[in-house]
Amino acid sequence: MDPRPTEQQVQLGRTLERLIEREYPFEQRRRSLPEGGFSRRRWQLLCDIGLPALLVPESHGGLQAPLGDVLYAMQCLGPAMPPEPVLASCVLAPWLLARAGGDAAARWLPRLAEGAIGSVAMFEPGSGFDHARLRCRARRDAGHWVLDGAKALVPQGEDAELLLVWARDEHDAPAWFALPADTPGIGLRGYALLDGQRAAELSLHDVRVAQQARLPGDAAQLADELRDLWLAALCSDAVGVLQATLDATVEYLNTRQQFGQPLARLQALQHRASAMWIDVEQARSMAWLAAARFESEPAPRRAALLAAAKSRVGRACRDVAQQAVQLHGGIGLSDELRVSHWFKRLSLLELWLGDSRAQLQRYIDLIAVLPA
Repeated sequence: MDPRPTEQQVQLGRTLERLIEREYPFEQRRRSLPEGGFSRRRWQLLCDIGLPALLVPESHGGLQAPLGDVLYAMQCLGPAMPPEPVLASCVLAPWLLARAGGDAAARWLPRLAEGAIGSVAMFEPGSGFDHARLRCRARRDAGHWVLDGAKALVPQGEDAELLLVWARDEHDAPAWFALPADTPGIGLRGYALLDGQRAAELSLHDVRVAQQARLPGDAAQLADELRDLWLAALCSDAVGVLQATLDATVEYLNTRQQFGQPLARLQALQHRASAMWIDVEQARSMAWLAAARFESEPAPRRAALLAAAKSRVGRACRDVAQQAVQLHGGIGLSDELRVSHWFKRLSLLELWLGDSRAQLQRYIDLIAVLPA
């Protein structure tokens, strides 16, 4: 396996870099965050590049690109921290629909490829990131499904046109449902996360949808695979932010003068910057390994690999973010400095789907039951 990006990924990365430079200047992001930050115009530009279509099969109007391409795009976009629904609508929703197939996939995948926004509602209030603690219910009634329950941490849920909801049917079997966001009985309350990204609380009260809204296939297996994909995407996103944070810190140490010389001349600070570099490179290696072997590993080993990757990447997020702020001094937490925004982003990436300690424990539990 070659860790170097493919020619197609290099071209995609260059396109995204030009877009970031033109459309995501830091000061503009700061000004737009209090209003939510989401821009239909910028989202359309991402659609014009083809980002939402990468994981959509060609039979549904997509590009059917390798998974590595969209994860590489996540890495390139990471430093810009776009408030647009890249993770939810370019990775999670199209992948889940494409894996499940059926009527809902035929209806929604072409629309997602063209820019309709989809999101996944997997976790519930009070359950943390344990998707097995499932209280949302679906029952049959006169040829329809009727859903009741609540979901938490739905990424960019308030902007979604499609909600993929994880629930249990009347036989206590898990199931996925594709719900148009304007279906009567659906309530969405959006809010900002620590880093300015948006999420939503979802409430479902007698939400009635057609039988075809239920996705076919093994719902529990799809949920486990989706969680692993989510972890891989978070790792890729984190690598981009980690590299940008390291670069900004090294630049600061080379330009900030103290006692007539740059801070970078101090050996103790050189050692700390070197430790940051090691963290970034180890995180990059683990994120690449997770992306490269995601589709080839059997489910138990894939889950263990993703837990190990997120544990190492999460630890790098914590250590690099803290070092960057400390090496910048008091200004490191100033809202006017981009590093403070990356600090918040890395802190949140560390926590998403379980922090580094939780993922390490998950890896230990998984590896203990794997066949030799």
